[in-house]
Amino acid sequence: MSGCQIVLVGGARPNFMKLAPVIRALAQLDGVSSRLVHTGQHYDEGMSDVFFEQLGLPAPDAYLSVGSGPHGAQTGRVMIAFEEYLQSRPEPSGVVVVGDVNSTAACALTAVKMGIPVAHVEAGLRSFDRTMPEEINRLVTDAVSDVLFVSEPSGEENLRREGIPRERVRYVGNVMIDTLIHELDAARSMNVTAQFDLQRGAFALVTLHRPSNVDHVDHLRPIVDFLIDLAHLSTVVLPLHPRTRARLAEFRLLEALERSGVRPMPPIGYREMLGLMEAARVIITDSGGIQEEATYLNVPCLTLRENTERPATMTHGTNTLVGRDLSVARQALELIARGEYKRARPIAGWDGRAAERIAKSLSDAWRR
Repeated sequence: MSGCQIVLVGGARPNFMKLAPVIRALAQLDGVSSRLVHTGQHYDEGMSDVFFEQLGLPAPDAYLSVGSGPHGAQTGRVMIAFEEYLQSRPEPSGVVVVGDVNSTAACALTAVKMGIPVAHVEAGLRSFDRTMPEEINRLVTDAVSDVLFVSEPSGEENLRREGIPRERVRYVGNVMIDTLIHELDAARSMNVTAQFDLQRGAFALVTLHRPSNVDHVDHLRPIVDFLIDLAHLSTVVLPLHPRTRARLAEFRLLEALERSGVRPMPPIGYREMLGLMEAARVIITDSGGIQEEATYLNVPCLTLRENTERPATMTHGTNTLVGRDLSVARQALELIARGEYKRARPIAGWDGRAAERIAKSLSDAWRR
């Protein structure tokens, strides 16, 4: 058989954490080569460049520089730039997209319209909330993809219900956990708790970035008040997404946070974040990936969202949905303090080898 040339696409920080193990696994296969395309959907040195360095990712074959902007405009710019990229190179055997950002759906649509097979890593996740742009991206990407790689049990059921043919679906496990396992020793060796003057198991780690939480003062202020109350009981560490810092400043909430003892900090690298997650007493977040990482690490996780597309983190993991009812978070914190909070159970395929299964499946499907 002849070779297999695969294009992998990333546009935002979580994409690169998922792509790193897939790129490593593909490199181990004879006759398979890959090219990485960075759409530039999100670009911040603290949230992109450092990830390439720490995760050992190759320099992208192309950086499309699409930048931020309204969803329609950004999606359109990605499609135009990615089409030009594909037209300027020999046609690949297939395109791999990951996650649920605008670049994911845009590049999947572009490749399919050009007759190029598409594989979606992390397929089948559903929040059932169409007000979330990510949910639309998931639905669109899964509808047009030729191969759908599922990370948790709910994904198979969701795709079956949507009429996706069984032969297109592969349950492979979670590549985010591959990266976590690969990087955990390096993260521990950095001793980030000492770097940030923290006591292991004695601080809360908080991440916030979703527009539904940070773009409206009536939603963000109660969260800030909750964190200020928590800071009276425990150290609170808050690496700030650029969007969140801007909204806190705009709504004049940042100074109150800092006065309370909450510790805002700039975005940090993946290993530093992993070191903090692994050492935290509790994680409070609105991130999808962090729900999964907290589950694997068996650290209590309180999710400031009304829904989750990752229900395994609740049924098997350490995740509790809080929504806007912060009394739920306070009750969970009491259980954590008493040592009565739930503990994680194993999830199939969260074993550090999901990328190997993906690479073999792609090689089998796309060799010419």
